[in-house]
Amino acid sequence: MTPPALEVRDLHKRYGDLEVLKGVNLTARDGDVISILGTSGSGKSTLLRCINLLENPHQGQILVAGEEMKLKPGRDGALVAADNKQINRLRANIGFVFQNFNLWPHMSILDNIIEAPRRVLGHRKADAIAAAELFLEKVGIADKRHAFPAQLSGGQQQRAAIARTLAMQPRVILFDEPTSALDPEMVQEVLSVIRALADEGRTMLLVTHEMGFARNVSSQIVFLHQGQVEEIGTPEQVFDNPVSERCKQFMSSHR
Repeated sequence: MTPPALEVRDLHKRYGDLEVLKGVNLTARDGDVISILGTSGSGKSTLLRCINLLENPHQGQILVAGEEMKLKPGRDGALVAADNKQINRLRANIGFVFQNFNLWPHMSILDNIIEAPRRVLGHRKADAIAAAELFLEKVGIADKRHAFPAQLSGGQQQRAAIARTLAMQPRVILFDEPTSALDPEMVQEVLSVIRALADEGRTMLLVTHEMGFARNVSSQIVFLHQGQVEEIGTPEQVFDNPVSERCKQFMSSHR
């Protein structure tokens, strides 16, 4: 049996005395779209950032395609890379789409997209450009390839950020509230790109407040509460028949 694309085991994270993640377990198989829901402060974004080591967890294991990230305790007690080469290789398999796009402002959209495939994957410039143009086509902004981020709307910038992530050909893509910084009329254009990726069978973890979208696009819903998985199941199960009292309250307040 193929190992899961991503596996998180007993993940803990704290800031000082505040424990933000209290032993989270999560498995994403190839093609899974997992939406992570919960109130603000429940640990959703922290979970994604720990998976990609943008934040250092204090305990737990992270496996990418069955291979465990080699981590060791650092000075402050948090886990850090024990083998930088291995961590960089595994992290290249985990795409990350931020709330605020994180595009380099001094580079054209095309240069933003070819930078990592050239530096990290060692692709030739011509090949990186050819691939980037396909991804820009896919997200619907091929005509903006020579523009700079400041010349694009928020929705276009976020679609450029998605193209940049796709260019690395990751096994898993993590979306951290990809529409929360957008004006309402731009939300749909980004969600339709994410829906198309789901239809292609890409493996994705999505932290979102877009309930209807999460329900329609996900194979699994994870409800986090105070740093723990409070409820997990199919969209029908979690939205219509939640077991936990907290999940019921959350769902009824978001109808």
